[in-house]
Amino acid sequence: MLGKTSLGTLGLVVGGILSILGTAAYFADYATLNLAGFFYGIPVLLGGLALKASELKPIPFTQATSSEVEAAKEEQATDTQNQILKNVTRYRYGQKAHLDESLKRLGLSPTDEERPVLDGVREILVDGAYTLVLEFDSPRIPLEVWQQKKDKITTFFGPNLRAEITQPAEKRIDLALIKD
Repeated sequence: MLGKTSLGTLGLVVGGILSILGTAAYFADYATLNLAGFFYGIPVLLGGLALKASELKPIPFTQATSSEVEAAKEEQATDTQNQILKNVTRYRYGQKAHLDESLKRLGLSPTDEERPVLDGVREILVDGAYTLVLEFDSPRIPLEVWQQKKDKITTFFGPNLRAEITQPAEKRIDLALIKD
């Protein structure tokens, strides 16, 4: 629940309301409400601004998940698939991009400018097996480099998964993590 809510926006709203109430109380000569508004409102507002500045938005699903896929997910999904899906579909703070550390460890992110950007996710079935597909915009890392890293990707994302890499369009890479 909390991962689906922007803490930055929440801090801005609550801090803004408290600060406005504190300011109004100051001019209306209500000392207690004035202090509460300023002492709580301003720090919460500043905290909300800080969180908003470092916020990484959730990755959207590019296609709806069917009930058949949901059923397969309940039975087959690995902890790794569930954790990846949970992490990329919620607000994150203090990171430059989703899966940035994973891509760096896989050798697919030599610099921030070259790092592929995860911009979509979908759940499908491949030969009856639950599959999590990560959709990357990869203008600087070509398909050949991804293919060379395929074994490393499979090992990195853990047991009972195999990776398939496809290029649906120019500068686009789909990384399918298929339950083995």
